[in-house]
Amino acid sequence: MSIPSNVAKEIAISPIDVSHTRNIGIISHIDAGKTTVTERILFYSGETHKMGEVHDGQAVMDWMPQEQERGITITASATSCRWGEYRLNLIDTPGHIDFTIEVERSVRVLDGAVAIFSAVEGVQPQSELVWRQADRYRVPRVCLINKMDRMGADYRNVLSQMEQRLGARPVLLQLPFGAEAGFSGVIDLLTEEFLTFSEQDQGRTMVSGAVPQEAVEAVREARLQLTEIAADFDDRVMAAFLEGAKVETSLLREALRQGTLTCQVFPVLFGSALRNKGVQPVLDAVCLYLPSPSEVASLVARKPGGSDPEPVLCDPERPLAALAFKVMAEEGRRLTYLRIYSGTIKAGASLLNATRGNSERVRHLFHMHAHKREEVAEAAAGDIVAVTGCQSTLTGDTLCDPAHPLVLEGMTVPEPVVSIAVEAKGVEDRAGLLTSLEYFQWEDPTFRVHEDQETGQTILTGMGELHLEVVIDRLRREYGVQVKTGRPRVVFREALRREVERREVFQALTEKRQERAEILLRLVPLSRGSGVRIVLPQPAPPITAELLATVEQSLLQGCQGGGRTGYALTDLEVRVLELPVDPGMPVPGEQTLSAAAQRGLALAAREAEPYLLEPIMKLELETPAEYLGKVLGGLQQKRGRVEGLDRRGELELVKATVPLAEMFGYMTELRSASKGRGSYTMEFQGFEEAPAQVQEQFGLKGSIHS
Repeated sequence: MSIPSNVAKEIAISPIDVSHTRNIGIISHIDAGKTTVTERILFYSGETHKMGEVHDGQAVMDWMPQEQERGITITASATSCRWGEYRLNLIDTPGHIDFTIEVERSVRVLDGAVAIFSAVEGVQPQSELVWRQADRYRVPRVCLINKMDRMGADYRNVLSQMEQRLGARPVLLQLPFGAEAGFSGVIDLLTEEFLTFSEQDQGRTMVSGAVPQEAVEAVREARLQLTEIAADFDDRVMAAFLEGAKVETSLLREALRQGTLTCQVFPVLFGSALRNKGVQPVLDAVCLYLPSPSEVASLVARKPGGSDPEPVLCDPERPLAALAFKVMAEEGRRLTYLRIYSGTIKAGASLLNATRGNSERVRHLFHMHAHKREEVAEAAAGDIVAVTGCQSTLTGDTLCDPAHPLVLEGMTVPEPVVSIAVEAKGVEDRAGLLTSLEYFQWEDPTFRVHEDQETGQTILTGMGELHLEVVIDRLRREYGVQVKTGRPRVVFREALRREVERREVFQALTEKRQERAEILLRLVPLSRGSGVRIVLPQPAPPITAELLATVEQSLLQGCQGGGRTGYALTDLEVRVLELPVDPGMPVPGEQTLSAAAQRGLALAAREAEPYLLEPIMKLELETPAEYLGKVLGGLQQKRGRVEGLDRRGELELVKATVPLAEMFGYMTELRSASKGRGSYTMEFQGFEEAPAQVQEQFGLKGSIHS
């Protein structure tokens, strides 16, 4: 391990102490080098004896055939390794927008992250998205500016973009030495050492030497800036800084750690992972500046059905609380990934799924190394493990001690925006299709399946074309199911133009008696992006809290079913004004009440002038300057709105918003317009009202402004 010996003494190390565990993720835009960095981490830590390369399809963490063929990460892979006496639980996440749920659920259970930026491209759209995800969960980060050896590398530009686009405060722990192809190592500003990496053993040997004479003044100034930032977090550093005295390295580390743990500063390092330079100092920084599980702020859990919060402490002696953050289907059997926040799990234990109210039995526990397993007898608070035996647990569920039921906060699941119709090719394929699709729904909360009531076709809905393409490919390879597919289609939403009230009466003849349910609903349009809000009255006899919960669930299901077009309703408040029951009449059952609620909602929505919303994407594309006019003309034809132009070397960077409906097959069009030299990335921004011609296709009226 390359942490200096004096540092090792400062942070007294114990191999079994949770304070020397680090649960970290690698996050960034696609192609910034996440998997390449992870491969070096595994190699330098001794976990693997050969470095796999993404471009060769040999990366350990990219184990799926679809990942190896495309050279991208599709599923978040967990592994663990040792760095000195630290244990690192590591998750390598995808960088493609279609697989953003993999980042979301990984960030939800991590204590820290390594954010990687390309020294050439800087802060790219997906970099921004994953950074916001980490912000949402208050995850401390250290940053690696990678690809310092590439033509056009400009770390100052990356730092500027971090400040402007991410609102981050970067603090340099190093200065790079050499530029582009001449990049040869880094200068540690804290120890004032020049670090180089041997080419004879693939960078395994790190050599420290004196700072080159030509860099002495730059190092002095950079260390002074670092000290000024550290002074914000330690009065001792502030006093020394004001006196003009040189501050001890250990004191600076302590101050910077405080700033990092509170997400006020983000340490920055430099490297070229592909050239085996700069990875070991990143591991040192992970151990020195990122938190252990015991240092993370306590989570708040609640009793099932209750509202009183209860802290969950990282203590193996306390009652168990674990979050299922990922489920994988292996030949029809579930492998459930858990982050243990409190307590201890042993193989064979019987647990409560507090989210769903049923029991689960853990048969085996594993530490995962990509798709390989290492069985363990037990795991304690702070650990990340995979278990078998949980038959109904899904992403976001809480597993806990049956004697002490608790529900942890789940996670945000983005809405899928693209769908395709599929049909089984043969009779044998038809038998396995729905079963296989059910497995994919276990694994991926952003993947949905439903049947089109008019055509009888099976409709798959996902985050993008690539997402659904991978699903179809996995159907064929893993389950031997051949399907025919239709063209990708946009998933619209339905909103309402005006407020409306409706009273609905539903009568049903059950086996025992005649039942009558009555409900008065008010539908109120909300501002864009508000989602769906259900407002219920207080329980009052004979309407119980259980019946109100049934009404709420029925209304939510009704909103998913849509009003006029079958697309889900959104930006809507559904207020239940009355649930009258005549004196002497029997209280309606759940089914009758549910039918009244859903029918009333559907008919009220039709009266409230429904209209369609279409998904709008935030687009960022690069094209050589000579093709800019042609590219902009193409975007204008696609109803795109250009929001900014920037220059990056010989390339023009275009920022725009454009309807998703116009973007199918756009890569081919862009390559044609730019002679194969253009590229783009996009992410979902939100919904906007669809134009009049689209509304009319669905029998709706467009706005007078459309």
